[in-house]
Formats: sequence, structure tokens, C-alpha cells
Amino acid sequence: MRRSTLWKNKKELIKRLSVGAFWLLVWQALSVAVGQEMLLASPAATLRALFDLFSTADTYRAIGGSFVRIFSGFALGMALGALLATLSYRFGGIKVLLLPAMQGVKAMPVASFVILLLVWFGSGYLSLWCCFLMVLPVCYINLLKGFEAMDPGLLEMARVFRIRAFRRARYLYLPHLMPFILSALSLSLGLCWKAGVAAEVIGLPNNSIGAALYESKIFLDTPDLFAWTLTILVISWGFERIMMRLIRAASRRMEGE
Repeated sequence: MRRSTLWKNKKELIKRLSVGAFWLLVWQALSVAVGQEMLLASPAATLRALFDLFSTADTYRAIGGSFVRIFSGFALGMALGALLATLSYRFGGIKVLLLPAMQGVKAMPVASFVILLLVWFGSGYLSLWCCFLMVLPVCYINLLKGFEAMDPGLLEMARVFRIRAFRRARYLYLPHLMPFILSALSLSLGLCWKAGVAAEVIGLPNNSIGAALYESKIFLDTPDLFAWTLTILVISWGFERIMMRLIRAASRRMEGE
């Protein structure tokens, strides 16, 4: 059984490495065909730029500054979205008032958010508020759907047997809502980094990835631009994986598994 699992994992790893190698070859071929590093940097030039980036303290300050702002906006959006979804589930009037606003915020273009927030709050925390507004409706709508899909029979049973609110939340609501929470997290984390960095490119706050990207564009440093783009992709992917694992672990712990 163990050998079979190891062989499957090995095959999966080989498959992923093969796919990665294929797209690296495509990238290299396109770079050679274009013949201009300024238009399309090669993988080798991008790798050199990555090494140069991570040999300076400014890079780590930019990543740290962007991470703090984006994570703060994400956390605020998730917390308020969960609170408002709970209130909307308990009180129908709140749902009627909030749902059109949430749908409107969800549908509004990112560029409109960024410009309005830049006028209202300035550039310092532009990415924080942009991420907050991107996450809020996603969390709210997903969790509200989860609440509304609850089994009325289970809730009635909990009321009949007078199960305490904490135990009800732990053993009834949390297991049912977990798929909706994970869906909201997955959607929100991807949106956060896209919207947050886009806001930083416009607002240009100090110690930010967006300001570094803008500087690469000003100096037409395409390898540096590609290197920062790869950095954003890796950070976004890693952040999503870590958050999803933490939420799943916390859920299992609360459920007593």
C-alpha cells in the first residue's frame, strides 16, 4: 500500500515537473523569437533578476509592507463579512438592506475602487481598503448562502434539546459552513493580491511591491518586472495554501476530531 502511494506521488511530481518544463521551453522559444529582452525577458534573464532582487534589503521591505497591508484588508473584510452574514441570517431586514449594496460592490470594477479610495483615503493604505472592499462581498455572500442552506430539522432539534450557543456553533454551524468558508477564502485570497498590488501601482506607497513594479516599468526593466511578477505569484500561492491549511486545522480542532 505504501509503495503504491509513493509511486503515485512520484508520478504526480514527474507530471508537474514535465508541465513546468514544457512551459519554460515555450517561454524560452518565444523570447528567442522576439529577440528583444526589453519586450520579452528570457527565463535566464528573469532568474538573474530574481537573484538580484533578493540580494537587497529593499525587496524584503517591499514584500513586508505589501503583505501587512493586503493581509490587514483581507482579515478586516473576512471578519466584517462573517459578522454581517450572521446578522443578515438572524434578521431578515438587515439582509434586505445589505444584499443590493454587496452585489453592487462585488460588480464594481477594481479601477473604480482604486480611484475613489485614492481620493478618500490617500495612497498610504490604498491597498488595504481596496482588499477590504474586494473581500467583504465575497465573504458575505458565500456565508449567507451557507447559513440559508442549513437543515431546519437540525436547528429545531438543537432548540428542543436546549443545546448551548457555543456547542451549537461548534458542532452544527461550523461543519456545515466550512465548505462555504473555504470557498470564500479561495476566491478572496486570489482577488486580494491582484487588487492590492494593482492599487499600489497607482498609489505608490513606500515599501510596496506595486511601487517596485512601477519603477521597473519606468526604466523599461522587463526582467525585473518578470521577476516581481513571479514573486507575487509565489507569495499569493503560498499565502493561500497556508491560510487554507490553517482554517482546516482549526476546524478539525474545534470539532474535536
